[in-house]
Amino acid sequence: MRRFETFEGLVAPLDRSNVDTDAIIAKQFIKSIAKTGFGPYLFDQWRYGDVGKLGQDCTHRPRNLDFVLNDPRYASAQVLLARENFGCGSSREHAVWALQDFGFRVVIAPSFADIFYGNCYRNGLLPIVLPSHAIESLFVAARTRPADRIRVDLSAQCVILQSGTQWSFEIDAFRKRCLLEGLDEIALTLIDRDDILRYEAQRRTLAPWLFDDVV
Repeated sequence: MRRFETFEGLVAPLDRSNVDTDAIIAKQFIKSIAKTGFGPYLFDQWRYGDVGKLGQDCTHRPRNLDFVLNDPRYASAQVLLARENFGCGSSREHAVWALQDFGFRVVIAPSFADIFYGNCYRNGLLPIVLPSHAIESLFVAARTRPADRIRVDLSAQCVILQSGTQWSFEIDAFRKRCLLEGLDEIALTLIDRDDILRYEAQRRTLAPWLFDDVV
């Protein structure tokens, strides 16, 4: 998992509440567990004027020009700004993979659905909860000054606008450490690799019948 320390990026303002995981990545695209290749289908029913299919080339599909991610001003955005209860619905981890594959590294909202929130951390996408007044200020800034970049400092736990305005956010200490050090669940387990191997060797001696390779 990629480390997350400080980050600067453009903000795409998705002014919708209760965005569910089926809207983020529709059911027909979740047949793969490769974690990549989902970006072209992110928000498929909102971005395009037809129904998408897994594996198709999206280059020439009809676009909904009113949708924020089709606005050239936000084409390279890496911070998604949303409304309350973002990521509700089914627990599909593909929703996080699609956001990351599109290029997003941060999602900011006043609240998130619990399972989606946890899936973000497990995959290195930073979900930031800010109060309503901060969210409103960010929406105004993203619409009136779309070229402005915001800075996210995970160590200091703050979001900083180019104007200098900043807000602090809360994050669990363990999750913060995992993001700062780029540790997913496998990497966390491997930290204790020596202890695991030592335990397995002891078990092999004390209970050899548990191991298939013992004659």
